[in-house]
Amino acid sequence: MSDFHYSVDADGVATITWDIENRSMNVLSMEGLAELDAHIDTALGDDAVKGVIVTSGKPDFAGGMDLNVIARMKEMAGDQPEKGLFDGIMSMHATLRKIERAGMDPKKLKGGKPIVAALPGTALGIGLEIPLACHRIIAADNPKAKIGLPEIMVGIFPGAGGTTRLARKLGAMAAAPFLLEGKLSEPKKAKGVGIIDEVVPGDDLLARAKEWVLNATDADLVKPWDAKGYKMPGGAPYHPAGFMTFVGASAMINGKTQGVYPAAKALLSAVYEGALVPFDTALKVEARWFTHVLMNPSSSAMIRSLFINKEALEKGANRPQVEDEKVAKLGVLGAGMMGAGIAYVAANAGIEVVLIDAQQEAAEKGKAHAEGILDKGMKRGKVSEAKKAEVLGRITPTTDYSALEGCDLVVEAVFEDPKIKAEVTAKAEAVLPEDAIFATNTSTLPISDLARASKRPEQFIGIHFFSPVDKMLLVEIIRGQQTGDRAVAKALDFVRQIRKTPIVVNDARFFYANRCIIPYINEGMRLVREGVAPALVENAAKLMGMPLGPLQLVDETSLDLGAKIAKATRAAMGDAYPDGDVDEVVFWMVEQDRLGRKAGAGFYEYDAKGKRTGLWSGLAEKFPQAEVQPDLITVQHRLMFVQALEAVRALEQGVLTDIREGDVGAILGWGFAPWSGGPFSWLDMLGAGFAVEVCDRLEADHGPRFQAPQMLRGMAEGAGSFYETSRGRAA
Repeated sequence: MSDFHYSVDADGVATITWDIENRSMNVLSMEGLAELDAHIDTALGDDAVKGVIVTSGKPDFAGGMDLNVIARMKEMAGDQPEKGLFDGIMSMHATLRKIERAGMDPKKLKGGKPIVAALPGTALGIGLEIPLACHRIIAADNPKAKIGLPEIMVGIFPGAGGTTRLARKLGAMAAAPFLLEGKLSEPKKAKGVGIIDEVVPGDDLLARAKEWVLNATDADLVKPWDAKGYKMPGGAPYHPAGFMTFVGASAMINGKTQGVYPAAKALLSAVYEGALVPFDTALKVEARWFTHVLMNPSSSAMIRSLFINKEALEKGANRPQVEDEKVAKLGVLGAGMMGAGIAYVAANAGIEVVLIDAQQEAAEKGKAHAEGILDKGMKRGKVSEAKKAEVLGRITPTTDYSALEGCDLVVEAVFEDPKIKAEVTAKAEAVLPEDAIFATNTSTLPISDLARASKRPEQFIGIHFFSPVDKMLLVEIIRGQQTGDRAVAKALDFVRQIRKTPIVVNDARFFYANRCIIPYINEGMRLVREGVAPALVENAAKLMGMPLGPLQLVDETSLDLGAKIAKATRAAMGDAYPDGDVDEVVFWMVEQDRLGRKAGAGFYEYDAKGKRTGLWSGLAEKFPQAEVQPDLITVQHRLMFVQALEAVRALEQGVLTDIREGDVGAILGWGFAPWSGGPFSWLDMLGAGFAVEVCDRLEADHGPRFQAPQMLRGMAEGAGSFYETSRGRAA
């Protein structure tokens, strides 16, 4: 079974077609790289071959590197993983450099064979690095195609020459959005910035590629950086303009990453140092920095959580073994922001949707929410008029529950009130087919309690979306005490259809995500009550890689919602309720009408457009700042451990059953320090022994919420880790 297929036509043009069997998208493996290398050797060694087209047998060119390869490189190198990685990366450079030089005389730069990349669709990561080594890149005019180097998003950077080639092709400044931010472009825009050379109609792609090969001259084959007198666009680091570019880029990286993402700094180092030396040396510099990043535990954890584990969950790693349960017709009860968002993502994925609300006007408003999202997409050139009409045509807004007839899944998204939820459950089940699955979208209410209103509790499940639905990738599926496997499979298949990432958890108050994020928010408010400067609280969180400080996060979610959750939790827990100190802050803020961003006043001040203008100085009047402030590390430990320990308790209590879901869910659900790979990866990175030491110290100083769970303490005593346990090995 081959990944690459080789053929030569009557005109002497060889075609290397990338087409991996039984995969929808090409990804590069080490075996595939060896095949490509051998085919290039064959073409260059055959006098009858005039040139080469590298293309794909699939609608897209390639989705990148199989990142499992990195783990294999390390394993194969035994006690020298750095050497194994470096040698493996240099073998990629050797193949791509062979394509680039194409048999030409190294001194005269003549006699090479033209090699063109013909891209029918998406080309990402190594799927763009290979074309960048070719002499010309021609792409099909496919607006759905994505061209780019997104490696930075999973904690690495383009390490097969993409960093060096793109920086030298475009200049450091122009290449920065594509390298440092992982920006993706459709083909015409990619041509506009100079990443690719031509865009042609899809039907003409191979013909145009062949035409170029047969007419290419020696000069067409010489890359700018191989030509005499090459100067880097925008200036090299020692040029005044180039110097300022790198100063600005360094400031931008530190501003965006707060110094906790090693890949971004390493990438900039590779570009900077590579620009000071000849091209082949620059490739070695890139390989060394890439190896450095791959050996960093942060990058390993990010790759594991954001690529390997995320992909496994999206493919149904924990799906019950039942038949296909894709959704054909969806009912959504409640057309507020959440229900409207669910209706949009489902319709956008091709599912027929019935959107029900108590008032027709409200139902229509829910559909209008979808129209607003599509209009924004049209302004950005992402959505056509026909696509908009098609999506909106799938949404039927109504007050009539009989419209639910034929729905195989219903998602209820009404107010967080058990009585209202029970009423709509009964109304819906009265007209739904016997085999329909009923899902409730709730963030706090136990599913098993809500299922009492259902005639078929085994077909009742929780599906917790995060707001805004169209942007948030995570969906939390909650299995109630009586929920059956078929309901779980239905929910997972639905989440896959709408192209989001699912985690499956067992029923408990707050489930998984909220039980971890609420303590983070609460700890921030506790610190303020204790007299810690709000700026220290917020910046301590951001310096740990949290996207939002706890005070900003509670402003975004609203303080009156926090007050409602606090009252409901206190009623449910009674004397065991642990957050009385926090309530003092929350209820006082609500009394001051400082409800958060939506009210234009919260822990932060806001201007007329809703933009934050700074922390509210009035906090100090109620909660005076202490003369002696705690050190940064202590504040960070409090904010991070309060989340991570709750994640461990969720695993210990069986709410979580798979640490992969715990790590992926934490990053996608509430932004837990993505550089860490998630709370379980972070604790493994710290080491259980050290983590328990910190817990014991925090518990002594601040109370039982920092008590180390027995699972963590057991690992400390046995020198184990989460990813070495039976659960971890399954990951």
